[in-house]
Order: sequence, then structure tokens, then C-alpha cells
Amino acid sequence: MIYLDNAATTMHKPQTVIGAVTQAMCSLGNAGRGATSGALDAARTIHGCRAKLARLLGCPRADHVCFAPNSTAALNTAINGVVRPGDRVVTTVLEHNSVLRPLNRLAAERGVTVEHAGCDANGALDYDELGRLVTPGTRAVVVTHASNVTGNAVDIARVAAIAHAAGALLIVDASQSAGAMHVDMRAMGLDVVCFTGHKGLMGPQGTGGLAVAEGVDVAPWAMGGTGVHSFDALQPLEWPTRLEAGTLNGHGVAGLSAGLDFIDAQGGVEAIAAHERALADRFLAGVREIPGIALYGAFDQPVRSAIVSLNVGDIDSAEISDALMQGWGIATRPGAHCAPLMHRALGTERQGVVRFSFGYFNTTEEVDTAIDALCDLAC
Repeated sequence: MIYLDNAATTMHKPQTVIGAVTQAMCSLGNAGRGATSGALDAARTIHGCRAKLARLLGCPRADHVCFAPNSTAALNTAINGVVRPGDRVVTTVLEHNSVLRPLNRLAAERGVTVEHAGCDANGALDYDELGRLVTPGTRAVVVTHASNVTGNAVDIARVAAIAHAAGALLIVDASQSAGAMHVDMRAMGLDVVCFTGHKGLMGPQGTGGLAVAEGVDVAPWAMGGTGVHSFDALQPLEWPTRLEAGTLNGHGVAGLSAGLDFIDAQGGVEAIAAHERALADRFLAGVREIPGIALYGAFDQPVRSAIVSLNVGDIDSAEISDALMQGWGIATRPGAHCAPLMHRALGTERQGVVRFSFGYFNTTEEVDTAIDALCDLAC
């Protein structure tokens, strides 16, 4: 199979990640639950991964990196931990349902006002509209770093400046960017960054979390066992325990830690991003020449994720994706991609789009095969 669905998950993992998970399954206990060798090894593994993530994301304090099962859980934790009843929140039409649905629920149940900044015809964020919407009294701005539909990047440093000028906090969905695009919380002025481990970070599914800038108050959302302060009636407020109720996925975190080591060994995020962007650019150059192909995205952006979404004539995206799989063994993702407002903005609600997303383990030969397949389907 030619796997071009890396925006959903990096199915092909480094062997070191697989080895780390296997070893952890055989040796790690429950971190923070006792002083056995297995429990202490789990705690050391988790602490080490926190430190690596803090360096990768530019988070000044490793203890402000809190683990969660995925970016959806992390975003729910951040949004529910920051936004209060009656608050005003600004987001965008680029967002995934992991942002839209928690905000919709807060609007329905807590009287929160939610505004959505739009985009241009290529799906690029309208910063002028965002600036008009983010007024004094806005509690938070929630924005993706890169669209999972178009691959368009958002200038999150610019958004941070807009948010902070109005006294608002910035929550960033880094699902598509962590490990594949440069993120520096300190330099960019980011308050909360939510990430998942199973995409650009090359870790196992079931891993992710949020990194929180010092001085930013995220109230505990989930409450439960922590292994410490067991007689406290409520969740302890110390970091990172305040946002980590229950047993952590130590086995997955061990794999995530190995994924971070792999990224470093390849030359870091910049080297991986350059490789993936080169693949996406090669694919884009090839499919642009095919009659009947419609492309979606601002492809002139100097920085963007390695995603190319398209349609073939008026054929349903699911039909094209299935033909690619059945005829050439090429895995893509059709449909709405859990981003309904983005598809409404692009006019693809009915047809959806076929998303090609490239990863570190893809090759130029695979890209060329995908171009030839689309040529056969369109011609």
C-alpha cells in the first residue's frame, strides 16, 4: 500500500517507536503509584518525555506539559478550563470539530458567545476579520496552526499579537503541525498549545497533550486519582497533576518519547518539514497539469503542511478515493474531514475532497505513482 493519509495518522512508525512500546509493555508500572521499580521507571519515562516536548514546543516549563489521550481531549481540557459562563470566544472556519463542538456546547449550555473569522477563496484565514472580531473583553481565541483540509498554515504569532492586544488568551490546535512545522511558544507568544502524538510526532495513538505557558490558568476539567494528595476533596492544583486525572498511558508515552528522539536524529522538525514539503510540491506540480482536477488551498504560502486536497470533475470524493485504493493501493482520505465550516467556505459540502497527505516515510516514486493514477482517473 502507498500510504498518503498521514494527516489522519502516521501509520508507518519508526522501528524505535515500536521497540519502545514493546519494551514498556513488559516493564513499566503505574507512574506515581508507589515506589516499585516499575512505577519509578514509568515516572522517569513520562518525565523525560515531558522535557523533550517542552524543548520541541518552546514551553519554558516541562511541568506545564500535561498528557492527554489525543489533541481532542487536550482541546476539551483547554477550552473548558479557560472559558467561563457568559464569556466571548473567537475562532475560525478552518477548525476541526475538536474545536467547534466543545465551543458549540459551551454556547448552548453556558451562554458563551462564539464568533468565527472567515477565509478567502483558497481557504486562507482572513486576519482582518479576525482582528475586527477580537475585541476587548474576548476571553480566548482558538485557532488551528494548519488546516487539516487544505494544509494552509496560520501565522499564529500574528494571531497571538491580535489576541493579546485585546487581553485574550490564545489556544492553538497543533494537531497538524507538532513535529512537522516550527512551534515555539515562547517566541510566538502562545498561551496553550494542544497536540497529538500519533501524527507528526510519530508516536502511538492514544497519546497527546497540552503545553501551557507560565501564568496561564487552566482549571482542572477531569478529576480523579493522581497518586498524590489523596485526601484532597478536589483535584490538586499543582502542575502537571491538575490536568492529569487517572493513570497515564505510560506505554504510549514511551513510544512518543522514542518518536521525539527519531525526529531529532533526522535533523529536527525543519529537516522533516522540508522533506515532506518537497513531496507535496512534487505532487502538486504533477496534478496541476491534469485536466479536470480542482485544487483547494493557498499553495503559495512559504510555510504550510504537506497536504494537497483535490477533486476530479464532479465525481464524489469517496468514489475517487476508493478507486485509488482498489486500483493502485493508494490510501487517501475523502469526505468532510471533521471540518464542516471549512467545506462550506470552499463549496465542497456535497462532494467533499480527496486529501493526499505526505509523511516522512513516503518516497518520490510513490508520489509519481499517485500522479499517474489521477491522470488515468481524470482522462
